[in-house]
Amino acid sequence: MGVTGGQISPVRSRERFLLGESVEGSVRGPILNSWMRSRMLGLSPEQTDLPYTDDFDPDSRLVRAAVPVLDQLQSRFSGSQMNISLADGNGTVLQRRFGEPALAGRLAPIQSVPGFVFAERYAGTNGIGLALAERRLCQVYGAEHFAERSQSNACSATPIRDQFSGHVIGVLCFGYPRSYEDPVLPVLVRRAAESIERRLMEQSSERERALLRTYLDARLRAQAGETADDGLLIGLDELTDGGLDLQDQMVLKAKATELICNPQRAAVEVPLSHGRGVTLLSSPVTSPAGVEGVVVEAVLTGDSPPAHHLAASKPTASALGALALAATERAESLPWHLADASAAGRATTGPAGASGPGGGGPPRDVRDGAAGTVRGLVLVGEPEVGKYAVAARRRLELLAEASTRIGTTLDVSRTAWELAETAVPRLADYVTVDLPGAVLRGEESPDPQADLHRTVVHGIRDDCPFYPVGHQVRLDPGTPHMRCLEGEPAVLETDLQATTPAWMLPGLEHARGILAHDVHSMICVPLLARGVLLGIATFYRAQDPAPFGEDDSRLAQELAARAALCIDNARRYTREHTLALALQRSLLPRGLPEQGAVEVAHHYQPAESGVGGDWFDVIPLSGTRVALLVGDVVGHGLHAAATMGRLRIAARNFAELELAPDELLTHLDNLLVRLDREEEDASATGSNGIVGATCLYAVYDPTSQVCTMARAGHPPPALVHPDGSVTFPDLPAGPPLGLGGLPFETAELRLPEHSTLVLYTDGLVEGRHRDIDVSLDQLRHALAHPDRNPQDTCRAVVEAVAPEHPDDDIALLVARTRTVPADRIATWGLPPDPSLVADIRGAATRQLGEWGLDELAFAAELMLSELVTNAVRYGSEPIQVRLIHDHGRALICEVSDGSNTAPHLRRAATTDEGGRGLFLVAQLSQAWGARYTTRGKVIWAECALDAA
Repeated sequence: MGVTGGQISPVRSRERFLLGESVEGSVRGPILNSWMRSRMLGLSPEQTDLPYTDDFDPDSRLVRAAVPVLDQLQSRFSGSQMNISLADGNGTVLQRRFGEPALAGRLAPIQSVPGFVFAERYAGTNGIGLALAERRLCQVYGAEHFAERSQSNACSATPIRDQFSGHVIGVLCFGYPRSYEDPVLPVLVRRAAESIERRLMEQSSERERALLRTYLDARLRAQAGETADDGLLIGLDELTDGGLDLQDQMVLKAKATELICNPQRAAVEVPLSHGRGVTLLSSPVTSPAGVEGVVVEAVLTGDSPPAHHLAASKPTASALGALALAATERAESLPWHLADASAAGRATTGPAGASGPGGGGPPRDVRDGAAGTVRGLVLVGEPEVGKYAVAARRRLELLAEASTRIGTTLDVSRTAWELAETAVPRLADYVTVDLPGAVLRGEESPDPQADLHRTVVHGIRDDCPFYPVGHQVRLDPGTPHMRCLEGEPAVLETDLQATTPAWMLPGLEHARGILAHDVHSMICVPLLARGVLLGIATFYRAQDPAPFGEDDSRLAQELAARAALCIDNARRYTREHTLALALQRSLLPRGLPEQGAVEVAHHYQPAESGVGGDWFDVIPLSGTRVALLVGDVVGHGLHAAATMGRLRIAARNFAELELAPDELLTHLDNLLVRLDREEEDASATGSNGIVGATCLYAVYDPTSQVCTMARAGHPPPALVHPDGSVTFPDLPAGPPLGLGGLPFETAELRLPEHSTLVLYTDGLVEGRHRDIDVSLDQLRHALAHPDRNPQDTCRAVVEAVAPEHPDDDIALLVARTRTVPADRIATWGLPPDPSLVADIRGAATRQLGEWGLDELAFAAELMLSELVTNAVRYGSEPIQVRLIHDHGRALICEVSDGSNTAPHLRRAATTDEGGRGLFLVAQLSQAWGARYTTRGKVIWAECALDAA
């Protein structure tokens, strides 16, 4: 509600609310929250009686500070129907002023007589009560008042704060007819409240100056009674020349502020730089007006100050009075309770004698007359002011500590815990943090209040009286938590014990459990970062008897803001990490292909701090061969994962072309160079250039037991021999991929049956705090068990070698070799004579009969007939035919010759005499193709055994 388009909103919204209908969106948030609290408190709109008390001080500090301001306001609104109220922090009206004095006689006592209490829990929604509840400037118009009696009025009210403590100690409220509404009124009431706050500060300054006068007068009286004195009273600026630097002065003032907190005499030794020491003496002092305070002097021990200071510090007795008066006048200009000793120090010399009425000198065990003793006035002030100063310094220290303690990790939950651990016990006794489940997963929550989970419960006691971690938090309307979710920057509840707040009533049993632990005040703060609502942090105070104040609320908001930014960083990292990991896993093999050359196991472990570009692959090739591949893209994150996917797909395609290992790496190198150039062209959009990648590619042939390998800057594989010995073959290193233009070399190894080839990425054996030689030795010992199967070997290697918290991805591929027995391989050589094709068909048929594959004889005869005929007609010597019985999988027919030309499958026209042979081969086989060798080419076709 409120003023819209220059007119007061109708009462319809209030009527709908009282009937239980929803009015969200048509009523201002603070007003609606106040209505809800009023209804939960059981207040009635027709209620007219308010509590009245005459137990208030009509001459309190607040009243004395406000009276001149109220006089000015009354004069300004002379002749109008303006009603000006001053209330204390409990909502009790202390003063009333009227623009038209006759109003005091016409208005009801509740609107004209001081002493009525307008706190929200008694009066419902009204200016004074709402300003105390919201702790900010509030305006209430007509029907926004909860009580019927106030429907014709409007008001603007703002809190009055004690600038030392930050506590709300009163409210200034303007009440007026609705027709008086003017945009200037909120500005005027705020400025008037600020004037009252300044006058309160001036009262404190006057009290401090009175204490300083009393202290100086006492020293003059002490000097007048002394005949000789070697003690020197100088200022901190003179002590500086004697060895006190700025840091020493700050230490002294901080310790002196703590001493002022206690109105008792005390002597504290404070070590300073350069081996010097200072004794701080605190003594109570009372001004003639009865103001009780504390004076803190510094007694410098050690070497005597320079001689010119001794001379300058001994004025004649006749000059003492004038100097003391000058010092007092200088002190008059001090805006705070800190009295610089440069004002008082030059005024007098001699011991700190008895203070004014009610005061006392320093402890008697201090010898003022000792030669070389130098005194300096550090601070003078009231104990309460000292407490506020200490609290302010500790708040600054807590903020400084929070900047280093909150956000040490990129974990959302851990960051929330760091907020709680920082705040307990220096700000709060208990802290809870509630975050939406989506935020914990790295996402933004579309509806935080429907997905809120208790993430942190931390306090001074283990038996915290709050919902446990993991509990789904459901919020009722009007609760501080809900108000924070709805946009309020912070909600401060200063007294939960005196009267149970209305918002606690729906969950009264749980509320009683909280109150039973002496929880008396709370601050609820939203965790908001970059415009995203991430959750709620709630601070509770129980053991500390002082309730939370405005300064505490601002401190909680600052802590929450810093934590929210760190949580958002962690959330964004979690989201990127999750996306990168999902992309990475989607691009890695989801299962191992069927092949009989090796028994394979694999392991992939992402880095703890970010997903990288490690990958592995197992690619079946023709002739029962298999390709094994591991690679590592430099860098981390989505970009590295995407680049890895492109390289893996390219490597599979190049492998399908039956390229030799060194040729395949050359093609990958060229591809990465092109990708790098594309990234450079797109650098204006913020893309990161590709640095490079490493790769190891191996092809194992179980028919010959030969493994051909090449690597591009990648760690060499480990080879476990059947006898258990472990070696690291010395392969040509080759340059990393992406440099371009450099050659790669291959190496061939003969692997006995049941040898184990272990391929891995550098994350397994390298690290910032690891010695690679030590890691390789650990790997050697973990592999020296030839009886293990590959899966067990994988597990043993990870347990023995992989770091507990890897900072790089780990890809591990373990392959135990198999062989194809000689009796499952049949080979025939033949000259280029077409008449011998029939002999090859017959020999193949007989061999298939021996293998028990008679069902495949017809298909094999047709395929061999076509392939051999092509080799004889179009190829060159030597021509060879080979049949491989890959047990349990397939029958492989291969025809090789010395020519480098390969046939191509094409559609033959009806008039063509040839061109149908390869089509026939493709129809009879499940796969066919060609591969090149150093001596020519091989045309192969594969028939599945289950096709028979």
